This record gives sequence, C-alpha cells and structure tokens, in this order.
Amino acid sequence: QVQLVESGGGSVQAGGSLTLSCAYSGRTTSDYCMGWFRQAPGAEREGLAAIDSDGRINYPDSSKGHFTISKDNAKQILYLQIISLKPADTAMYYCAADHMAQCIPGPGRFGNWGHGTQVTVSS
Repeated sequence: QVQLVESGGGSVQAGGSLTLSCAYSGRTTSDYCMGWFRQAPGAEREGLAAIDSDGRINYPDSSKGHFTISKDNAKQILYLQIISLKPADTAMYYCAADHMAQCIPGPGRFGNWGHGTQVTVSS
C-alpha cells in the first residue's frame, strides 16, 4: 500500500504557473506507475500524465506542452508543473499510484489515491 499526500494548490491568476507536489510513502516496486489527475465540478476525473519507475513518461495529447510530470525518487516526491494557467484548469488535482505493466494515466487503472489539492485560476 502506498500513501499519497498532495500539496501546492491555491488560487492563481490566469497566465501564471504552479507546481504541485505529491509526497509518497510505502512500498513501491519496479513496476509502479504514478500519475496526476484532475476533476472539475460536474466533470469526470481526467488523466494528465503518468511516470513509471524507470522515468518513462506518458502524456495524453491534451496535456502536452501544458503539464510536466517529474519525480524525485530520493525525496519520494512526485511533481506536476502547470504553465499558462487558464480558468479551465480550475479543479481538484490528485496523484495516484499502482502496479501496472503499461504506465498510462487512465483513472480506472489506479487504486491508490491522495485526497487532492485544489487549484483555482482567476481571469
């Protein structure tokens, strides 16, 4: 079991950037995949990026150029950098982790979730 705690959310102006953090602890093995997701009110949870234990990254086309995922294995922190923030980026942001052979940010593929951090972007 992996424990995940997100931080770094807040209220920001459009056009700015933000870096979210997810501190993780517990047992992770060579086939562990970690990802970032978001969910706006009334919308489905959306996968933004995923990174596997070897550092290979998977972005949906909609995420490319707007989100950057990275991981510090020594500190056990997962990051998500968001640039050029827009009001449409307002959502609760979550990190998640699970074992899987192919590391893809599909929400249904992850069983371990943090509680989320709120990002609110004003115009």
